[in-house]
Order: sequence, then structure tokens, then C-alpha cells
Amino acid sequence: MASEPTPYTLLSPYRVLDLTDEKGLLCGKILGDMGADVIKIERPGGDPARRLGPFYHDDPDPEKSLYWFAFNTNKRGITLNLETSDGLDIFKRLTRSADFVVESFPPGTMDGLGIGYPDLEKINPGVILVSITPFGQSGPYVERHYQTTDMILWALGGVMSISGDPDRAPNQISFPHAYLHGGAEAAQGAMMALYARSITGQGQHVDVSIQQCLSMCTMNTMQFWDMYRINLPRGVYKRGIVRSDGSSLYNPWLWPCQDGWVFLMIGGGALRPLVLSSTALALWMAEQGAAGDLEGYDWAAIDSATITQQEIDRLRKVIEPFLMTHTMADLYEESIKRKILLAPVNDPKGIAESPQLEARGFYVEIEHPELGAVLKYCGPWAQLSRTPLAGWKRAPLIGEHNREIYEQELGLSREQTIALKQAQII
Repeated sequence: MASEPTPYTLLSPYRVLDLTDEKGLLCGKILGDMGADVIKIERPGGDPARRLGPFYHDDPDPEKSLYWFAFNTNKRGITLNLETSDGLDIFKRLTRSADFVVESFPPGTMDGLGIGYPDLEKINPGVILVSITPFGQSGPYVERHYQTTDMILWALGGVMSISGDPDRAPNQISFPHAYLHGGAEAAQGAMMALYARSITGQGQHVDVSIQQCLSMCTMNTMQFWDMYRINLPRGVYKRGIVRSDGSSLYNPWLWPCQDGWVFLMIGGGALRPLVLSSTALALWMAEQGAAGDLEGYDWAAIDSATITQQEIDRLRKVIEPFLMTHTMADLYEESIKRKILLAPVNDPKGIAESPQLEARGFYVEIEHPELGAVLKYCGPWAQLSRTPLAGWKRAPLIGEHNREIYEQELGLSREQTIALKQAQII
């Protein structure tokens, strides 16, 4: 009989010292979700990221930031002032038992404090330092001390140039998540370094540039130049897909319906699945008396290289009124039955109520005793059969684990921790 999966064994032997601000919080969260002992180190009084909203019940309290809650689950929390000699000494003691140090300070800050990678390596040769910064640790932007925001990073990463309408200025991605890409890639780099350490026995410095991470999000924009000798235009699904003869075909995939929007592909030709899907849609419309001259339409005869814009527009004028008589849920349920390539465009409410995500155990409920509430979180992002992601804990309060870590694990006395707190070192 196969043994039952053991929760939290993937990274449970490993310890992470998390020094990041909002630019790198996701890295420590991912490692913590995989079972690592992540110690979030904040300045005395709490990290500024605790002041990012929205807040629980709209109360702007640093202990009620939903942003902070979301990206600091499965971490323990301590306070420590790294700008003091005593604080640095304590950090170095913590480093002796750490497998990872994750930081997002401006380049040179860690070296200036005497805790850069060369310094940490002397304390612990196996330690892996993960640095998450806008442009990495080197290059002209770093030498000139360029400052950034989420919006600037999207612009410099290239994604913004293809975002928005063709007749207007480029758009920012609506939710600020450039930093999340950096944190996710940093977690991947950390795991690669951990694997390398299992072979060599040595740690290393993982240097993550958020700009580089975002440039990887541009998908096939570089290939547009290779194929068509043009740069991918902004708003391609409003301007039209470029064809080999240089013309454009506007055949958007987003359609309005009764209570929102759906993604729907129509077409055919050599794409057999698209022929079957479009034929099934036309048959459904015919059953409801809404097909018009689409009844019996030869979808296999469509040639995307030669079909006219007028013909595409004619098809849309018949299909769109039909979709407007149905809700997203009705369209999706019937499309699944009929094998039509259609899906609802979910808003946050739709995602939260997704039966698929619920069935997969994606959502977890975490108790917040200090709030007298149980909050629902995004949970395991992967299903591991032998080492499942489990045991979810809320984000730590400010300095919640100071006594546990400083006294029980480092061996400081109660009197010492009181003195350190009075001196604003912890």
C-alpha cells in the first residue's frame, strides 16, 4: 500500500531569511508555501509594505493590510534594525543556519552593511543569496542609480508598448504586478541554486533583474519582426492580425453577452477544431431561430489569408445579438456540451466562485484570531502527489516571533531581548 502524502516535506529542512519589501515578497511566500521556514525580517515598527491597501474592513491599520496578508502567509516574523552593529551581529548569527537570504535593497546596500554575498559566504559557505532589484546588480542603469516604479518597469520591459488601444498612448497593466514576476522568477532561481548546491556543496548569488523578467512576458513580439519585418502593433486585436501580404484582418475574440464578456473564436479553414466549433455554434443558433444565413455556412471553406473584412463583419453581426441573449454561465455550460471554443471572461468574483478552482482545493481558509475572522486565500498553486502544499498559516504580526527566534533559537535571555527592544534594535 502506498504511503500517505506527508505535508510540508518539500522544503521543510530549509530556512529562508526574507529581507524583501514589496519588490520581492512573493519569492519568500512561494518558498514558504513549499514548506521552508521563512523568517520575515522587518524594521522595528513594521515594514512599509504593511501600509499598502486594501485593508480589512477599510481600517488603515498596518496589522490589517490585505496586501500584506496575501504575500506573507506561511512565514514567521521578527523585527531587526540592520543599521546598528548589534542588529548586524544578530543577522549574521541567523545566517549561520540559513539556506537562503532573499533581499530587494538597492544594489550595493548589502555590501555597504557588510552582509553582501562575499561576507555571507564566509559565515555560511552554503548560503544562497537571492537579490531582487529593478535592473539587477550591474549595468548603466544601476551605475546611474535609476529609480523605478511598477509602471516604469512595465515600460522598460517592453510589455507596455503592446498594451492598450492602437489610437491611444500605451496602457499600464491594470494591477501592479511587475514585482510579482520578479518574485516568482527569483523563487525559480533560488531552487536552481539549491539544486546546484546539492551537487557542489556551495551556495551562490542569484541576481534577479525585474526588467529582464518582464521582457520574457512579451511572448512572440520578437518573432513578429522575424516573420513580417514589422514590430507587433499595439492593440493588435483592434487593429487586426497582420497577414503575409501586409494586410490586416480584424477578427476579435472578445464578445459582449448579457452580463459580461466571453472569449469566442470563430473561423475554420484548415483548422479542424475551429471548423467544428463554429459549426456547432451555428447549429445552436439555428435551433433557437437565430442563425439567419449562417445556417449551413461552410466554415471549412474559410481561408484566413483571403477572407475579407466585410465577411468577418457580416458573421459578427449575426452572432453578437445571439450572445447578448445569454449569460456568461449559460454560454459556457452549453459550449462545453457542444464543444464550442468559448469561455467566460472572469472578474475577481467569477474567479472566487469558480467551481473548478474550488474542486482543486485552490482556496484555503486561514484563521485570524486577532481579527475574530476566518479569511479565504489563494492556496496551493500546484498539486504535488507526495509532498502537497499544506499547513497554511496567516501572515505574522509585527515582531510576533521575536521571543521564539531570539530567545528559544538564538539563546538570548529575556533581559537581552527587552534591552534590544528598548534600544530599537528589534
